[in-house]
Amino acid sequence: MTAKPSGPPTGTSLARLLAGWLPRQRWFGGKDGPIDDLAIATAVEILPGDPALHHLVVDVRQNTGTDHYQILLGVRRDLPEALEPHAIGRVDGREHGITGYVYDGAHDPLLTRPLLAHMADERTIGPLRFRRAPGTGIRTDLDATPASAEQSNTSLIFGDAYICKLFRRLSPGVNPDLEINLALSREGCEHIPAVHGWIELDPAAHAVSGPAPDEPVTLALLSEFLRTATDGWHLALTSVRDWLAQPLPPGTDGGPTPADAGEAGGDFAAEAERLGAATAAVHRALADAFGVTQAPPGLLREIVFAMNEQLDQVSAAVPELRPYAHAIRAVFDEVAAGAGPLTFQRVHGDYHLGQVLRTETGWTLLDFEGEPARTPAERRAPAHPLRDVAGMLRSFEYAARFLLVRDAGLHSPTADVLEQRAQAWAERNRAAFCAGYAAAGGPDPAEHAALVRAFEFDKAVYEIRYEAANRPAWLPVPLRSLARLAG
Repeated sequence: MTAKPSGPPTGTSLARLLAGWLPRQRWFGGKDGPIDDLAIATAVEILPGDPALHHLVVDVRQNTGTDHYQILLGVRRDLPEALEPHAIGRVDGREHGITGYVYDGAHDPLLTRPLLAHMADERTIGPLRFRRAPGTGIRTDLDATPASAEQSNTSLIFGDAYICKLFRRLSPGVNPDLEINLALSREGCEHIPAVHGWIELDPAAHAVSGPAPDEPVTLALLSEFLRTATDGWHLALTSVRDWLAQPLPPGTDGGPTPADAGEAGGDFAAEAERLGAATAAVHRALADAFGVTQAPPGLLREIVFAMNEQLDQVSAAVPELRPYAHAIRAVFDEVAAGAGPLTFQRVHGDYHLGQVLRTETGWTLLDFEGEPARTPAERRAPAHPLRDVAGMLRSFEYAARFLLVRDAGLHSPTADVLEQRAQAWAERNRAAFCAGYAAAGGPDPAEHAALVRAFEFDKAVYEIRYEAANRPAWLPVPLRSLARLAG
């Protein structure tokens, strides 16, 4: 059955249609302002016919900056009802060889299956290069289903074999997720999924400028799909839910303690300790693959300057942060004045419970792309490994309080007790993670407490900026834990 989409406009230019469609997408990074201009920079036909698949790179100008997005554009003469939610509109004028109903082709299995075949054959189509990882084979008989999780990219799951991440917002050069996964694979690291292939764009085809203009631009990464794995965020939330539902011991007057949290059903501390050990193992492999450097004099002061700059920007935009700004700045200044020699290396860069999977054999780390709001240079720059540790410690705080915010527990008659319970869970699992990390050879967080605290504050400020711009309903989660961190 086919139907004409009633919502999207028809008979208008493709660029105008895309300008109306892009801001409604979860992965669009410019929701906080209008689109000033949109231009189609490259348009490549990957699959002719009906349906057809076109690959687009669009340049989106907002304020004084320009971002670059990739779109898998499906084109059909008639649009099936199942694809109507993904419709963009109708093009009547045959722009870039396109006429008919256009839609997000990532949701059409007939259009995504050819991506596997092209990677398996290592084809080149115009400026698009399809690559297969050395020593691997790629099945070509699988249809894709887009993952349903909220993401800043789009992930296509091919049967039970592969997951293909489409990088929607493009960065200059090789994406750190591909660069790091390939390097860790060469090191034999057992805590990452295997890389099977990727797609890249010839840098001569588009001015996605960067420090290495001859580097291809990474468009997609095809990795092993860990079908039986469960992500750390959902495992942690299950543990928190069980703990919050436990009755208090008789006679309790001082609130629950971290030890009490260990007596609840579904205790997470053993897994947190194993995750700490896996994190240390990946950090060692990253050091072996990319090397380590001694931070030169003044680098830490530059890092603290950037932390203070972000704090100023976010405080100006989010008034709820301002009461804590003085305490945060004092911690930053303490680190700048007192830290000794530090060793820097490549790190994960955006480490939290949603970036790890628990498999039957242990923990696996994912998504080495770095924080979405950081510049490409910041994502690829060496850092202290305790920055990742601080990111995971923040994630335990998030997991502890997320259910309270979602279920309005912060405003319930038992809000104080629930907050104490959440904090007890967070403290127990933070301590277990740090113990596992140090025992496996990572720098002991307890011996660098001020540095970890500064990294935690910086991460919390980043979280507040991100939530205020993208998920305002989640803003109380980092604010609540920030109140505790700031004393």
